[in-house]
Amino acid sequence: MAPLMSLKSSDEVVVDAKERVWVDSVFSALTPDQRLGQLFMVAAYSNKDERHYREIDTLVSRYGIGGIMFMQGGPMRQAVLTNRFQARAQLPMLIAMDAEWGLDMRLDSSMHFARQMTLGALDNDRYIYLMGREIALKMKRMGVHVSFSPVMDVNVNPANPVIGSRSFGESKEEVTRRGIAYIKGLQDHGVIAVAKHFPGHGDTDTDSHLSLPVVQHNIERLTEVELYPFNKAFDAGVMGVMVAHLYMPAIDSTRNIATTLSKPLVTGLLKDKMKYKGLVFTDALNMKGVSNYFAPGEVDVRALEAGNDVLLFSEDVPVAITKIKDAVAAGKLTQEEIDEHVRKILHAKYWAGLNKYKPIDLANLQEEVDRPLSTVVQEQLYEHSVTVAKNKDNLLPFMHLDTMRIASVAIGAKPHNVFQETLGNYAPIKSFTIKNRFAPDSSFTKIIPKLKDYDVVVISIHNMNITPAKDFGIGVGTRAFIQYLQERTKKKVVVAVMGNAYSLKFFDNSNWLVCGYEDNDVSQLLVPQVLFGARAAKGKLPVTASAKLTSGTGIATQTLGRLKYGVPESVGMDSKVLQQVDNIALEAIAYAATPGCQVLVVKDGTVVFNKSYGYYTYDNVKPVTNNTIYDIASITKVAATLQAIMFLKDQGKINLDAKVSTYLPELKGTNKEGIVMRDVLSHQAGLRAGIVHWQKTLDKVKLKDTFYASTRNDNFTNEVAPGIYSIKSMADSLWAWTVKSPLLPKGANGYGYTYSDLDFYVLQRVAETLLNQPLDEFMEQNFYAPLGLSTMGYIPLLNHPREVIAPTEDDNYFRKNLIWGTVHDQGAAMMGGVAGHAGLFSNANDLAILLQMNLQNGKYGGEQYFNSNVVTEFSKKQFKNSRRGLGWDKPEPDGNGPTSSLASMSTFGHTGFTGTGAWVDPESKLIYIFLSNRVYPDAGNSKLVKYNIRTRIHDVIYKAIVPKT
Repeated sequence: MAPLMSLKSSDEVVVDAKERVWVDSVFSALTPDQRLGQLFMVAAYSNKDERHYREIDTLVSRYGIGGIMFMQGGPMRQAVLTNRFQARAQLPMLIAMDAEWGLDMRLDSSMHFARQMTLGALDNDRYIYLMGREIALKMKRMGVHVSFSPVMDVNVNPANPVIGSRSFGESKEEVTRRGIAYIKGLQDHGVIAVAKHFPGHGDTDTDSHLSLPVVQHNIERLTEVELYPFNKAFDAGVMGVMVAHLYMPAIDSTRNIATTLSKPLVTGLLKDKMKYKGLVFTDALNMKGVSNYFAPGEVDVRALEAGNDVLLFSEDVPVAITKIKDAVAAGKLTQEEIDEHVRKILHAKYWAGLNKYKPIDLANLQEEVDRPLSTVVQEQLYEHSVTVAKNKDNLLPFMHLDTMRIASVAIGAKPHNVFQETLGNYAPIKSFTIKNRFAPDSSFTKIIPKLKDYDVVVISIHNMNITPAKDFGIGVGTRAFIQYLQERTKKKVVVAVMGNAYSLKFFDNSNWLVCGYEDNDVSQLLVPQVLFGARAAKGKLPVTASAKLTSGTGIATQTLGRLKYGVPESVGMDSKVLQQVDNIALEAIAYAATPGCQVLVVKDGTVVFNKSYGYYTYDNVKPVTNNTIYDIASITKVAATLQAIMFLKDQGKINLDAKVSTYLPELKGTNKEGIVMRDVLSHQAGLRAGIVHWQKTLDKVKLKDTFYASTRNDNFTNEVAPGIYSIKSMADSLWAWTVKSPLLPKGANGYGYTYSDLDFYVLQRVAETLLNQPLDEFMEQNFYAPLGLSTMGYIPLLNHPREVIAPTEDDNYFRKNLIWGTVHDQGAAMMGGVAGHAGLFSNANDLAILLQMNLQNGKYGGEQYFNSNVVTEFSKKQFKNSRRGLGWDKPEPDGNGPTSSLASMSTFGHTGFTGTGAWVDPESKLIYIFLSNRVYPDAGNSKLVKYNIRTRIHDVIYKAIVPKT
């Protein structure tokens, strides 16, 4: 619908014939008093009591007010009241809201998008348009027709106490362009935009809510700067404008007359000189900028005399109506002027669809207001606004994580905040928090010694305020702490300001400085992603913070292919469908298939689902979190041993069609002399499914002293479980038993497929021989540390307290103990926890990083782990009689395998005995990880398979992918 009433022209506004007929008929049906009522838009609150609601009822039914501006409350409560008030109105009312950064500017249970300073940092105005669209759609669903936004003030005064972060910035051109994008987003989707605060509130140092600000600029300067965005917005078709409470002697020098009440400004400048023909709203008439000087009723009359159309927030409608009548009788106002205002309001109502008014449908209101697609726009706004203002030697984004020790200090934040948790997704981070932004010096000095072992310290500043006079809530202690670290230590101090860009002036000597503009879960999620190169920094400062940090400052950074963290809709998935995962996971726990689990989903390089369920054990004491570490059992095969084998293949050190004895001469002369690498990797080299090595080390039910001791010493070095240590030659014994083991019977076409742990005993030996290094050391140095994996590795108790590890089986047959922090698999445990087939621990996030690197054929975080398409080669199906790839498991062609039947045939991954699964689908660019300890307390628990939990979750994930149209 075209905003015809907004046209700025010296000619008459062209109006559709149907619109004119409706306006004429409605106008004619209104009595003089009812016409006066149309001029008022009063404030209503959906969080007040019945007395307040009855007061509004009276203003609607008795005085016929033309509109309501809703203030605090909630979406459903407001919608219910809107229906109530509209039902009492003879003529449907215009419903308005202040929603500059979203409905949550006024309502609880509502989405916050972004303040205009944040929008001013964006690299692309398209996202502002999209924000306008989303806000408009929410408003329309709630029966709201008018948005008092955008703010078109050019904020050229850093000390401005009321505009500040509500402005797009200090450049008139940037403010104009972004404001028009916002206007179009609103009006293209059926909501009247109101540009404010005419003629410009950007160069004030007084809050007009509290007093009358003075703007001393001459008319030339006002025309050049303050009026520029408004003039362009009028040309662009903005349907409304709000006049500010300012004192501008260059336009009207009448003492104590605010611009709102100034005829030279409203009529002379706005309507006559600038030719504006849209709706003119006063700013709230209860604000001290006008109410300090004029009584209720009188201020309303003066506003109409000035030329305003809509009287906003009148303090006393009945008194105002009486005084307006008196003014008309006295000749201060003419009936023609009143009628012109009323007709403009009626045209706006027609445009808003009130000629066909319908009550708000309350069914599913909250759900539909909370459009999932809005979260995509919200994410885009913060992603594209993050500004790197200083970046000495291109430290950002962080690379070479294996050479970097990073600590985080979050000031003004609570422990376990999103910012630090997100940092921890990328690297082992030592986190400290100082909850109080104005903490005593001792709080800061206590932390300094704890930072001595760290090269990089990320200091994030949270819970700031927007008040320049209060230093934006940044305490002196905070500034001194940062200055000390920068000047008195050799540490690289990265300062991340999660608040007003003007506050960067306190840190303009920093070598590494980032602005996130606001402090909420979304900004806290995205700034760390920029620091680690999952997303690029694209923003530029919209204001000048200091001589060193001027408007337009912004250093673009690169992306490094690391995992992003975002919302499902951002990658074409349906979050509502994904919520079905909750039901299946909770079903598994309810049926005692597992006491708890983690489920993680990556789509197109973005983690869109990462949730934990249940507890460590069935006593429901310690809940599983995303940081809980699980024994991933046979996933070790592909996450450790296979990575090393692929590395060797990539380096040209292995021929897949060579005999294993080529690399392991000790196999010559044995029954395994002729087995081939490709067959071993595909589990069809004739090796038996497994050998119960641990039973050889028992004397009936007791551990043999020749193999075990109760204390660690030079001869018994491998911890099997607390209080049990195996002889240091145990790995050699297990290898000797494996070499001597018989092969399976050979068929006419060779050996068939038999899944076996023994294959990976062999492959571990090959890898360690060719690498000349233990498998765990090689993987840590060449994969896990460079990838920044903080939880993945062998023997987790060396680096983590037992409390962050989920226990596995209560072993009453071998180790006679609860297995907690040591590997569940008996063979791996006998070797001290490091084996080719088992022994690896991880949380879902770290496993996802490793698999994403594989999905990207070895490229991740700016590093190249494989130089060829070795992952693609290994993940292909190898033989007709087996679904297997090389090392990797794959879907069954008939659909009855370990994956969802919806998975593509290019999918590869693995499952683990402890109740784990990890699958990569290159076609859908999808990773699915399920981690659990289903073996607690009994490894005989088969309910996870019985109820098909892992596969059903996999099904849901595929069903959540929205088909491309």
